[in-house]
Amino acid sequence: MKVLIVVSGNSGGISPFVKEQVDSLIELGISFDYFFIKGKGTLGYLKNFSYLSYTIKNINYDLVHAHYGLSGLLATIQVRVPVLITFHGSDINLRKNYIFSRLAANLSTNNIFVHPNLPKKLKLFSKNLNIIPCGVDTKTFKPMPTNTARKLLGFDSNSRYILFSSAFNNPIKNAPLAIKAAKRLKNVQLIELKNYTKKEVNLLMNASDLLLITSFSETGPIVAKEAIACNCPIVSTDVGDVKILINNIRNCFITNFDHNEIKEKINFIFDSKERSNGSETMKNFSLEIIAKKILKVYRTFEKNIN
Repeated sequence: MKVLIVVSGNSGGISPFVKEQVDSLIELGISFDYFFIKGKGTLGYLKNFSYLSYTIKNINYDLVHAHYGLSGLLATIQVRVPVLITFHGSDINLRKNYIFSRLAANLSTNNIFVHPNLPKKLKLFSKNLNIIPCGVDTKTFKPMPTNTARKLLGFDSNSRYILFSSAFNNPIKNAPLAIKAAKRLKNVQLIELKNYTKKEVNLLMNASDLLLITSFSETGPIVAKEAIACNCPIVSTDVGDVKILINNIRNCFITNFDHNEIKEKINFIFDSKERSNGSETMKNFSLEIIAKKILKVYRTFEKNIN
């Protein structure tokens, strides 16, 4: 089976979770090409239609798999090849994207949503839909001794480190709240998660005392799954599926948007001096298992996949 992946090319590269997903599906025997959309906004995307149509006309694809609603809308304009769209959350939760995603979801042949609340927001009930979260690379993200990780990173063994879930300049991640809470703690360094490789992020999660998520909105933050896979404690606002993910896992807490409450939960983790214990639960979200679920959806388009 040959699949064309349609994604934005404006960021200069493939989103890591898309590439991981594709690589896992390649191991299951699927062949892929990428179509990178150049240009921003609705008009910028639509300018790619002629080249997309030309690409599809000249290569015998069994399926077009688009990621995010606006990419999916572009893909559905052509009618030669069936279209599968994966919706990731920001394409539905942000008002400017909602109408395009709703239209795309109704024009596509099938849809994947990374969280069960997303199709409800689109008022999509009768059309084919599948709930498949993004996977986590459990071969990279796994527990290791904290002191070992700190030595490899050159961290002070006696200091306390809080790993923030994203770059500080992303407004939806609400970094000012995290910074405010961290300033009220002693001997603490708040680490911005920015420009690190996967292997470095694994070390950071194993070296840090906890992961702090203060976002206003999330769908299913992969960073939370990666932290759980590393047995890294978590303090998070009630966003996405974090509450479900951390249920019954030691030293993981949901908090309000209150810096004092965040401080209290962080101090509890500091005082306990224990890691979390959820790494085994992330095996159900491994890239391999998620790829098999997506392959099952692919099989609805092509009866004779080896």
